[in-house]
Amino acid sequence: MTIKAAVIGASFARAAYLPALKVIPDVEIVAVSSARLDSARATADHFGVEHAYDDWRVMLDKHAVDFVGIATPTVHHAPMTLAALQAGAHVLCEKPMAMSADESRQMLAVAEAHKRVHVIGHELRFNPNRRKIRDLIASGAIGQVRHVNISNISATWGDPRSRPAGDWWSLAEMGGGRLGANGSHQIDLLRYWLGEVGAVSGQIATLVPDRLDKETGTAWTATADDQVSFTLEMTSGALASVFLSGAARHNIGNQNMIFGSEGTIKLFDADEKLLVARVGEDFQDMSEADPNASLPGVGKGIWNVSVVAMMQEIMSAIREDRATQTCATFADGLKCQQVMDAVRLSASERRWITLN
Repeated sequence: MTIKAAVIGASFARAAYLPALKVIPDVEIVAVSSARLDSARATADHFGVEHAYDDWRVMLDKHAVDFVGIATPTVHHAPMTLAALQAGAHVLCEKPMAMSADESRQMLAVAEAHKRVHVIGHELRFNPNRRKIRDLIASGAIGQVRHVNISNISATWGDPRSRPAGDWWSLAEMGGGRLGANGSHQIDLLRYWLGEVGAVSGQIATLVPDRLDKETGTAWTATADDQVSFTLEMTSGALASVFLSGAARHNIGNQNMIFGSEGTIKLFDADEKLLVARVGEDFQDMSEADPNASLPGVGKGIWNVSVVAMMQEIMSAIREDRATQTCATFADGLKCQQVMDAVRLSASERRWITLN
């Protein structure tokens, strides 16, 4: 069975989706769509794709495809996903899933009604080290997890001149901000490792709202969050503290520390070494390499490489007419969206929010 695929977006899709699809047998990439035709055409030409569009609706009307990958600003996720599902396609939608839990709920309902494979782009579930963390926790290797500390600190928005005017990641009305960009990944990993979230307390800030276009110096205003912190009380009893900032002036990277009754797990993206220690023992390197890292055309880094295994699983599920395994589904996306909505509500009302 040859799967006919189309992609909407020419940034992360070009870096990760298209290289992954190209290394999977019996997948034909039919068309690429982007907001700018020159970008869509350049991306299509780079990957040997015949058709390029600056209107995703036209693309879906002209081509009957089995799969659509959506890597666009968040504000477009719901309408694009709903249209692709109604056209009969299976869908991979980038994170964050949508602008609200209501949109996410509608996307899930339509995907289930059409019996389509539905996945949110939380590719780190397929990273071998992060999968190993899940296995270690499940096996009791570090006992009962008591608390988790996660931090992700970068200089992405620290310099007022670091972003172009109108940068969608800096605009709340487009679904930008650190909570959606990185917080959604952290929430999904915590659910993947520890189970459901019971309650949320959070704080959100825009520390550098007054910005200057990096090319022209024109003044503009950022409305999305560039710093977020939240605590999740998991139903297991574990507490997870997450601190995210794009407003620093130096990159510190992503650090994961998981503390159990019988041991500790550390994973920092600076070296991607998975270190594990039980009580009375030194830390041991238990890192696992990703076999997809050496595939031709696949970009460097855990994000690009992890997309390959995620895409392989999606294509297998489509061919075998089954639900995906390991993937974050739209149901997981809805759960994540509910947590993000709770973080925002907690920050607004300055109180803990209990999830149903």
